This record gives sequence, C-alpha cells and structure tokens, in this order.
Amino acid sequence: MPIRCLIVDDHTLFREGLRRLLESESGIEVIGEARDASEAIERSLFLKPDVVLMDIGMPGLSSFEASRRITRETGRRVIFLTMYEDEEYLLQCLDAGASGYILKDAPAPRLIGAVRDVYAGRKYLSPQVLGKLVDDFRSRSTSGVARGSTLTPREREVIKMLAEGNSVRQIAGILGLSVKTVEAHKFNLMRKLNIHNKAQLVTYAIQKKIVKMPAGA
Repeated sequence: MPIRCLIVDDHTLFREGLRRLLESESGIEVIGEARDASEAIERSLFLKPDVVLMDIGMPGLSSFEASRRITRETGRRVIFLTMYEDEEYLLQCLDAGASGYILKDAPAPRLIGAVRDVYAGRKYLSPQVLGKLVDDFRSRSTSGVARGSTLTPREREVIKMLAEGNSVRQIAGILGLSVKTVEAHKFNLMRKLNIHNKAQLVTYAIQKKIVKMPAGA
C-alpha cells in the first residue's frame, strides 16, 4: 500500500510543486490538499492520510493546535514544513505532537526520506536545527549539564521520550506508569542533570546519543 499524504499550505504553487515531487516517488500517494489548519483537521478526519505535511505559518487557526488535534483525534502523523531554522519552533512542534520538522529548502531526497521515516514510526528532525541545538549545548562554558551524571535505564527511557516530544501523560501510558511517577522521574532527572528547560533537555539527549540525529546531519 502506498504512503497516503495530505499537503497543507496556503500557497497554491507550493502545494502543486510538492504534490508533483511526492507523486514522482513510487510508494507515495497524495490523497488531498488543504489551504489552512482548520481545513487540515477536516481533511484528516475524512481522508485518513498516513502522513500530513503542514506549513507552520498559515493564517487562521494555529498549525500547532491543528497538529495537536490531528495527532490526538486521528492518530495521523504530522511533518511540519517551514523556513524557520529556529530551535523554539522545533520544540513547539514536538510539543504539538509532530513526528517531523523539515526545512522547505531541504533537498528532495531528504524530504522523501522524512516521509518514509515518519510513516515507519520514526522521528525526523531537521539536521540544521538540531545542529544548532547541539552547538549551543557545546558552547556553554559552565559545568551546567552535569557531565558525570549516570542515568538509570528508566530515566534514559523518560528523557528519550520527552526529547522526542511525548507528553508526560503519553509516556505514562507507554511505560505503564502513573502520571505522578513519570512527573517524579522528570523532576529528578532534570535536577540531577542541572537542566532547566526543554531546549537543554533535547540537546543533552542528542549530545549523549539518547536520541539520534537524522542521517545527513
């Protein structure tokens, strides 16, 4: 069965170009298009695509809210397409349940690879933006993130899932734990590592190879 894709962007020419690109690949089918986030939710509920490729900056309903609703209500996977090489946007996308974040100027093979990775249940995050996170982590001269701290296997599981964008409630469901237990793990490991925000958590997970950067980074 082909990977069924929905394209969401407020620029007609971009949608048409992306459709031609995707449909030139074997095993990928574009089953619909949407012009804004509200329409993306409607089309996702009706068409049930495997992967939704969605622009971040569209008028109307927030793309982040649309991603939350699509992933929560339909279980479909979302890839954000953007021109923003911004760590904060990346983190917002992960918080919104997205499985992918790729720049619009990425080469075609990278985009196709992202679609295939996300369809297979993996995350795909822009190497450029992840690279900036890692560089920022390395440039900090303070002892900051505790270099010698050893995480337990459970703490590694929790930090990996947090860095990949899962919520505490989602992690609790996956691991079969209570929400309070996961909250406690999160609090303890962030205190142990001297981590104070989501960006530091993601960069630590990348630096320590708890989560992997995409190929080509």
